[in-house]
Amino acid sequence: MNVTLEELAAFIAVVDTGSITAAAEQLGQTTSGVSRALQRLEQKLETTLLRRTTRRHELSDEGRTFLHHARTIVACVDEAEEVMALGRQRPAGRLRINAPPSFMRHVIIPLIGEFRRTWPGITLELDTNDRIIDLLEHRTDLAIRIGTLQDSSLHARPLGVSRLRLLASPDYLARQGHPETVDELSHHTLMGFSQLPHLNRWPLHDAHGEELDITPALSASSGDTLRALALNGQGIVCLADFMTRQDIEQGRLVEVLTARQLERHQSIQAVYYRNTTLSRRIRLFLDFLSERLDDRL
Repeated sequence: MNVTLEELAAFIAVVDTGSITAAAEQLGQTTSGVSRALQRLEQKLETTLLRRTTRRHELSDEGRTFLHHARTIVACVDEAEEVMALGRQRPAGRLRINAPPSFMRHVIIPLIGEFRRTWPGITLELDTNDRIIDLLEHRTDLAIRIGTLQDSSLHARPLGVSRLRLLASPDYLARQGHPETVDELSHHTLMGFSQLPHLNRWPLHDAHGEELDITPALSASSGDTLRALALNGQGIVCLADFMTRQDIEQGRLVEVLTARQLERHQSIQAVYYRNTTLSRRIRLFLDFLSERLDDRL
């Protein structure tokens, strides 16, 4: 049959990106080259792996079964290449990392230059998403998760915790005044998350002694957008230190109701699948990150 890695890579890329054009861009190939590789693979297997629709390519039942095996084969080859590189003491290969946009921007990106200088053989592919993704489906080696981990099929390595604080800009507080009690928040613009409602539970006690659930007057899907709105003087937010530490230190944001805030932290973990061998490049990145997080969380 002689199925090639090129054909497997083309098939996986089309599945992951949804189109031959996007797959070609991801692989650095021409669309005709990817299309021919996919056609050869289906001819060799004597089956249709993908059904072409007007908007995207969808897996057939046979394609869904074959996809699992294709991913396993490509992962084994990647691991074999890494073992050979390890024998030459030159860790190499692609490392795909997923993280929430705010964590990627404020914590990981400032460290990327140093990591690449230290380990030039490791090729990084960075992906951001506020929602939890399937690591296998998105061909992700390592993901950063913030908060409680739900998926028991994942290994988790704790990286630390980051405190949550109520914050507003000096400009907003000059206009609207500093709230002195929790009840006074009802006279202020409270900003929260539109797609992550559990993050709209603020570290304050309400009248019943429970943590305060707010209804945002202004909401956004990402922490970075809420931070930008707060810096623009639009209201009060509750965000983690890892994205606001410099803003607080430089006076761009000020704590609100400091004496009444409960000390609450978000846990930050790195996760990967239980059935995945922790490759050296993943371990190197995690060790590198862990050693530099103390003053960033």
